[in-house]
Amino acid sequence: MQATDQPVLRDIVLIGGGHSHVGVLRRFGMNPEPGVRLTVICTTVDTPYSGMLPGYISGHYSFDDVHIDLPKLAAFAGARFYQDEVVGLDTANQKVLCRTRPPVGYDLCSINVGSTPQVARVPGAAEHAVPVKPILNFNERWLALLARVRQHAGRTTIALVGGGAGGVELVLSMQYRLRAELTALGRNPDELVFHLFTRDAQVMCTHNAWVRGHFTRVLAQRGVHLHAGADVVRVDAGSLTTAAGQTVAADEIVWVTQAGGPQWLSTSGLALDADGFVKVNEHLQSSQPNVFAAGDVAAFGPRPLEKAGVFAVRMGPPLADNLRRAVRGVPLKVYKPQKHWLALISTGDKHAVASRGAVGFAGNWVWRWKDHIDRTFMKRFSTFEPMKDMTARRTNALATDLPLTADESQQAISAIAMRCGGCGAKVGATVLQRALGALHPVDRDDVLIGLHSPDDAAVVRVPPGKAMVHTVDFFRAFIDDPYVFGQVAANHALGDIYAMGGEPQTATAIVTVPPGLESKVEELLLHMMSGAMQVLNAANCALVGGHTGEGKELALGFAINGLVDDDMRTVLRKGGLTPGDALILTKPIGTGTLFAAYPRAASLGFFKGRWVTEALTHMVQSNQAGARILMAHGATACTDLTGFGLLGHLVEMTKPSGVDAELFLSALPVLPGAEACVAAGISSSLAPANVRLRRALRNQEAFVNHPRYPLLFDPQTAGGLLASVPQAQVEACVAELKAAGYAHTAVIGRVLPQGDAVESVGLVG
Repeated sequence: MQATDQPVLRDIVLIGGGHSHVGVLRRFGMNPEPGVRLTVICTTVDTPYSGMLPGYISGHYSFDDVHIDLPKLAAFAGARFYQDEVVGLDTANQKVLCRTRPPVGYDLCSINVGSTPQVARVPGAAEHAVPVKPILNFNERWLALLARVRQHAGRTTIALVGGGAGGVELVLSMQYRLRAELTALGRNPDELVFHLFTRDAQVMCTHNAWVRGHFTRVLAQRGVHLHAGADVVRVDAGSLTTAAGQTVAADEIVWVTQAGGPQWLSTSGLALDADGFVKVNEHLQSSQPNVFAAGDVAAFGPRPLEKAGVFAVRMGPPLADNLRRAVRGVPLKVYKPQKHWLALISTGDKHAVASRGAVGFAGNWVWRWKDHIDRTFMKRFSTFEPMKDMTARRTNALATDLPLTADESQQAISAIAMRCGGCGAKVGATVLQRALGALHPVDRDDVLIGLHSPDDAAVVRVPPGKAMVHTVDFFRAFIDDPYVFGQVAANHALGDIYAMGGEPQTATAIVTVPPGLESKVEELLLHMMSGAMQVLNAANCALVGGHTGEGKELALGFAINGLVDDDMRTVLRKGGLTPGDALILTKPIGTGTLFAAYPRAASLGFFKGRWVTEALTHMVQSNQAGARILMAHGATACTDLTGFGLLGHLVEMTKPSGVDAELFLSALPVLPGAEACVAAGISSSLAPANVRLRRALRNQEAFVNHPRYPLLFDPQTAGGLLASVPQAQVEACVAELKAAGYAHTAVIGRVLPQGDAVESVGLVG
């Protein structure tokens, strides 16, 4: 979270994490624009660099070598990162429509989502061919193909459709890698058969004759069957057919042609070309002046540009400049693309061809040159200048020349003025009503007065035979995505109810939001509470009221009321541990150290943004089903892991139970990256207080250097359930938990009779 005292005056939303947008993020990170907030929305966390993908397919590079860590780059830029799929653009209301969250408002918007092979244009291609984009999906199929070829004895036939530079480079890279795999296994690499189809009379028709001839010879030398002038008109399971009536059998069909824009652009109201790409002028502006586009998705009006990564990369600086100029309200710069550009195209085997206009040459040295250029480019997005205080790098927003209406100026002045306390710190009624008016809490018959008919307080009936269980949780935001933060906060608050075997009934919210322009505060509230509502409604827990006030940092909490049987027989307690029971943990640990590291991600070379998204996936996973499964298998005690960490919560269970316990350190389920973070000495602010509980360990001296030892004290947010289950039920319980989606469920220890020593927990490696 990038905390700042300044109000957000303008929002720039970047749709996609393509080559142009990573350049925009880097430039804004190096020189932030006061009063301007960036948000990047992308389906993937790791954005691929197209120039190195063939090398990755060939096996010359690792996955991380060829991907830019988008959350890490966003953190450097002070931008919000939303992992979501864009499904539309409402230009009339200046909203980006997403699949899982409320619309995201923008003052300026930029689109850089690349192109997508239009497999739907050829019958059967959508069902039976693998489009090379989006790269994430193709990578999954590529890894599956690698595994299949390794395991499959006999011939494998692979066909690629598309004879441009991308298709030729890909077929040669795939062939090189797969033949090397078979050779390493002691098998005949000639088991592999490759076909390349192009509708043109020759491959790579946009390049000069020498380059075309060179690649035609390379394909022939490698034994790739080239089908020139062969327009593929139909794809079936296991075969494809050309316009001339030729049918070729293939085990795998890869589609690298007929690219177009994403389908959602067709309803955006933006002017598009015949292939569905966004028409832009010399300033990279679309038909809507506050919407820009760059890279493959842009159709450059002044003259046609080839869909090549070099243009997307070089559009980054002028796009960043014009976004900055547009938000300031000053004239834009003209983008002048080069007439000739250098293309370095690999042949899969650390050999490359250079093509520029009428010039072409090749050699192993060209590949080394290309490798140097590509690695230098990638280093710009993985190694950043030492991060200074981001707030200090942003001057007073009101000292800038951002164009504001009189009302906005007054709101901005109010936002940074001395704030009132008491009820004067409440969020305005109009803003609150608009934000909450879009929310729809689940209806419950036992809620007599709630948000459907607001009053001074909610009135809720307690059903006969039931007793109430109450809990409250509240914490400040630790991520910049308010929707996901709302999900985590609600899930965390519900955890105590589930841990006691209860059924959530109602929730009352406690919200703190930073002051700012009314429209920005309203959207922030809507996103955060929509995320929370999604979790609460899924739990059949009715939001019945709350309090919203201003504060320096965004924060959210809930007071949850739940129901249990009043005879208390179904209530799970911390104090029920029984010697002989197995200790089960349903989710991996490590959220504390990961989110302590995240604000410093840009300066931590080892840190991966995907670690954060993996952690959040577990944090938004409800413990409801887990609690039911544990109870069904006779759980004797249970608690949810939160701020006191694994050891702290286990001690809370052993003391009232009058037992000892033993933990299996190597069996602890751990989030990716958590061990790396604690090894780097990164810990949550609460961890030192938790470390004081080490006195409860019997034999810690032997394990202090174990890589998972520090994670015993790591505070968790929305953690899993820690429960004891009779030994006879353990195997079935773990199997059912994993089948229910708790994939990292593990038996992490056992309950022992109480010994004579004061210490209660022992460790096993």
